[in-house]
Amino acid sequence: MPVELFSTPLIATILGVLHIVGIFAAVHAVMTVRTSQGAIAWALSLVMMPWLTLLPYAVLGSAYFTGYTNPQRFRNEVARLQARGIDPVWAQRHPEYIAEYPEDSGLQALTRLTDTPLLRGNHVRLLINGEVTYEALLAAIRQARQAILVQFFAIADDAAGRALHDALAERARAGVTVQFLYDGIGCHALPEAYIATLAEAGAQVRKFATRRLANRFQINFRNHRKLLVVDGEVGFVGGHNIGTMYLGERAPLSPWRDTHIELRGPVLGTLQLVFAEDWFWATRQLPHMLAPATRDGTMLCQALPSGPADARETGSLFFVTAINAARSRVWLASPYFVPDEAVMSALELAVMRGVDVRVLIPTRPDHHVVFHASTLFAHDAVQAGVRMFRYEPGFMHQKVVLIDDRAAAIGSANLDNRSFRLNFELMVMTLDAGFAAEVETMLVADFACAREVGLDEYRNTPYWRRALMHIAHLFAPIL
Repeated sequence: MPVELFSTPLIATILGVLHIVGIFAAVHAVMTVRTSQGAIAWALSLVMMPWLTLLPYAVLGSAYFTGYTNPQRFRNEVARLQARGIDPVWAQRHPEYIAEYPEDSGLQALTRLTDTPLLRGNHVRLLINGEVTYEALLAAIRQARQAILVQFFAIADDAAGRALHDALAERARAGVTVQFLYDGIGCHALPEAYIATLAEAGAQVRKFATRRLANRFQINFRNHRKLLVVDGEVGFVGGHNIGTMYLGERAPLSPWRDTHIELRGPVLGTLQLVFAEDWFWATRQLPHMLAPATRDGTMLCQALPSGPADARETGSLFFVTAINAARSRVWLASPYFVPDEAVMSALELAVMRGVDVRVLIPTRPDHHVVFHASTLFAHDAVQAGVRMFRYEPGFMHQKVVLIDDRAAAIGSANLDNRSFRLNFELMVMTLDAGFAAEVETMLVADFACAREVGLDEYRNTPYWRRALMHIAHLFAPIL
C-alpha cells in the first residue's frame, strides 16, 4: 500500500529528523555566533522550534564570513606585482606620508583596529546630495586614462544607472582598464543585459557573493561599500548608491538626503588596497592599481574598512572609539539607529562626560521593521540624555560622524548591527579643522530641518505599535 503523505509515523519521523538537525545547528550557533545574546536566541529556537528556525538560520545565522581572502595567496599576488614595479602597498614604501594621531585626539586605536595608516598630504571635498555627487563621479570617469576601480552595493537600471554604464563602457572601449564589482543581493534586480553590455565593451565585471551553495540566498555578508578610484588620481566614498532614487526622484522617500566625499592624495593607495581585497575574493586576481598622485594636499586621512571577515568587531569598535574620543561634541547621522550595547554605552558615557551628543535619523521609513526597532532605541537614547533628531524633508541616508572641531568620518557604515558585523563597509576619517567646519555647517543645516525627539514620541504611540517596536527590537542582532 502507498505511504500516506500525512501519516502520523511519517510526520513523527520528519519532526525527529528536524530536531536532530536543529541540535547540530544549535551547536554550530553556540560555536560561531559572535554575541552571547544571539547565540542563546538561535540555540534555544533551533532546539525547540527547528521546523520554524532552520531555514532562517541557514540564511541569517552565521556571523562569520569564512575564506574571504587567503592571506598567503594575497601576499604572493602582491609580491608578483612588486616584482613588476607595481606597488599596491604604496604607503608602506613611503613612510614620509604616514602620520600619527595626536595624543589628545583619542583616535590612536583606529590605526591598529583597521591595520590602515593615517596619511598626510590629502585633499577632501564634501559632496552634498545626489546631483553634485553624480556629476563629480561621471566627470572623473570620463577623464580616466588608465584604470577605473568601481564598486557599489546597489545599482538601478534607470537613467542614473545607465549614465554610469555608458560612461564606463565608453572608457573601456577607449582602452582604459575598467574593473567593476557589484553586490549580488544589492543588485539582484540589475538585468543581465546591463552586465553583458559592459563586458562586451571591454570592462571586467564581477559579482561579490559567497560561493558556498548553502549561502546561495545569503543576505548577510553583503558588500555595502561605495567606492570609485580613477587613475590613482581621484577617489570617491560615501552613502550614495546608483539610481534615480538617490537623486530624490522616487516618492515617498524624496527628496533624498545623502553625503559623499571626493578624495585626492596618498589615501587613494589604501582605498585601492581595500578594493583589491574585494576584487581578489571575486576573481583570485589583483586589480589594476596605480601609485596615488601626490600633490599639495594638507589633510590627514585614514581609510577605515570593516567587515565580518575581521578578527575583531571592527565596525562596532570604530563607533565606540569615535564616540569615546569626543570631548565637547559628537554628532552622528545615520538612516538606521539600532546600536549594540557597546555603542549605546559609549553614547551614554559621552553624555555623562558633558559631551554634546546628537544623532540625526529619518522621519520616513524605508524598512519598517528597522524603523520600529530604531524608534524604540531612540526612546532609550533620549532617556539617557542623547539628543535625537528626525530629519523631515525626505529620507536621510547619509552616514556621518563629527567629533569635536577637527575630526569627521564619512562613508557607508550605518549605526546598526548589519554594518557593525554583517556587511563589508568603508569609512574615511579626516583630521582637519577646516573640513570639520564644513561638515558642521552641513549638519547644522540638517538639524534645522529636523524635529527633536522627545519622550512623548514613544509614550503617545498606540499600544499596538509599541508592541510592534518591542517585537522588532528582538531582531536587532540581524537588522
